[in-house]
Amino acid sequence: MHRGTIPGSSGSVHPLRLPADPALRTRCAEVTSFDAELARLVEDLFASMYAAYGVGLAANQIGVPVRVFVYDCPDDEDRRHLGHVVNPRLVETGGAIVRGPESCLSLPGAEAAVERRDRAVVEGYDRRGEPVRIEGTGFFARCLQHECDHLDGGVYADRLTERRRRRVLRAVRPAPWSAPDGG
Repeated sequence: MHRGTIPGSSGSVHPLRLPADPALRTRCAEVTSFDAELARLVEDLFASMYAAYGVGLAANQIGVPVRVFVYDCPDDEDRRHLGHVVNPRLVETGGAIVRGPESCLSLPGAEAAVERRDRAVVEGYDRRGEPVRIEGTGFFARCLQHECDHLDGGVYADRLTERRRRRVLRAVRPAPWSAPDGG
């Protein structure tokens, strides 16, 4: 992205994967090439996230099994956090355990209260290979933890009791941004 450009403005919108798609359940591979293809992926992720009105999106949610996610997410003080992380590692969580509503673009129509830590720190790289460290609190910390879960092959429903998890998965409905037949 060049200074002054809107993230995703040169990207393509991709359909998002639903729970039946194996792409959501597979741990993503490390990125090894910080090249034009990676820059294009970051743009496509932003375009796809904005088209679905999301606040975060992981690469496997559009069927690309690599460790990249983007975000445009407020924290609890309504400060905007905008960026991307390549090969993220959740290196620290802390603060209170907060039970709050969580939803996901890959589980459209469903929402559940999920326990997450109120603070999270993620380290990784930007699309050029420069190190980044992102610290979040409140809703933004929830977003960082949620996207890291995706890259490990998980969804928020995995953090629920079996009964609540089944209820969430039954509530999932295809959305305009969903891939046909979940893949």
